[in-house]
Parts: sequence; C-alpha cells; structure tokens
Amino acid sequence: MKGKDHEDRRQAVALAYHESDGAPRVVAQGYGELAERIITEARRQGIHVHDAPELVGLLMQLDLDEAIPSRLYQVIAELLVWVYELAPGETSDKSRT
Repeated sequence: MKGKDHEDRRQAVALAYHESDGAPRVVAQGYGELAERIITEARRQGIHVHDAPELVGLLMQLDLDEAIPSRLYQVIAELLVWVYELAPGETSDKSRT
C-alpha cells in the first residue's frame, strides 16, 4: 500500500515502446533516491525526461512491465510525439518519462 510519504517524495516512471508492443510499458519506477537514479540514468543515456507529476502519479499505479491502460493512450501518444519532435532522426526506443 502506498502512503502519504510516497506522495511527498520525487517520483519517476520510465516507459519503453517498441513497434511490436501493443502499448508502451513501464520499465522502471520508483520514489525518492530510486527516482533520482532513474532520472539521472535516463539523462546520462540521452533519454528525454518529461516532468508531469499528474501523469507520473497515474503511471506509478501500474506494475513493472505492465502496458499502459487504453485511457492513457492519447496523453502518452502526445508525449511520444513531443519526444520525437525534440530529437528528429532518432527512432530508437529512447522515449521514456
């Protein structure tokens, strides 16, 4: 069970999407120090980090390797478009939040 203490700490969720997947999947998530490590590693690898606390809060409710629910398809699709526009020509799986 996630308590109030989790809500006050930094949160991070990493998504990955491959064309063979039905939808993006959660590949990493954490609070506090783990969240900072996820963000640091993403930046170190040149992965764009998008700060959207409300979206992260929704994604934190998913399990690791779980596909995003259909109700989030539109917002995640818009985020992926944003990421791809930031890095034209890059078509790898480096789109994570």
